Amino acid sequence: MRNTHIDRHDGLARPVVAIGNDYPRGELLPDHAHRRAQLLYGATGVMHVATRDGNWVVPPQRAVWIPAGVTHRVRMLGVSTRSAYIEPGAARAGSKSCEVIEVSPLLRALLLEAVDMPAAYDPRGRDGALAALLLHEVERAAVLPLHIPLPRDKRLAPLCRAFIAAPDARLPPQAWADRLHMSARTFSRTFRRLTGMAYSEWRQRACVALALARLAAGEPVTAIALDFGYQSPAAFSTMFRRVLGRPPKEYLRQG
Repeated sequence: MRNTHIDRHDGLARPVVAIGNDYPRGELLPDHAHRRAQLLYGATGVMHVATRDGNWVVPPQRAVWIPAGVTHRVRMLGVSTRSAYIEPGAARAGSKSCEVIEVSPLLRALLLEAVDMPAAYDPRGRDGALAALLLHEVERAAVLPLHIPLPRDKRLAPLCRAFIAAPDARLPPQAWADRLHMSARTFSRTFRRLTGMAYSEWRQRACVALALARLAAGEPVTAIALDFGYQSPAAFSTMFRRVLGRPPKEYLRQG
């Protein structure tokens, strides 16, 4: 099905309901939640997904897993989506928060095919087999490190949001510790406790995730690296490879 809403089909007695939608650049889907879990795949463009617990940047030809009942909003940057709405517990039952996931060639083909199935497909026929295989592929999909955790602490959260709005890789942890009137050691322990990662790891993760949207829009690596405070494009590319395993241009090309 294409260009429709899950609410019109949510009651179908099918484990998977697949829908394709096209969104203009910059469209915002405000806070909402679904009874079913959602695998949201962007065939084109970049998606920004946000919940109260963090941000996820989804590059082209990757997907985000949104568990059932999780309130989220999505900013679409020129995205054509293929979504699989999945009955709670039918896949990734252990995932309690959003995850950006790698999309295998098989999963991509299944998603593209699934949106052309009739809403009330035959669960015992070819379409039912396709839906079952899709669930297996969703279950085994690898998670990508593109989550930017947001702490709920009233003092630290504004600093994290300010960094996301204007990333600066030169900003040392001592600067944040001073703002919070903490010692460097106390800040380090506090930051890890509230976000689940070290400040340096969080800063790199944020820079990579935020750079992906600009890279996908065709901006040069040099401009992004300098805007983010890196001494050179090579330094930025080294950090990017450390986080995602491939340099920026190759990562997008192999999507």
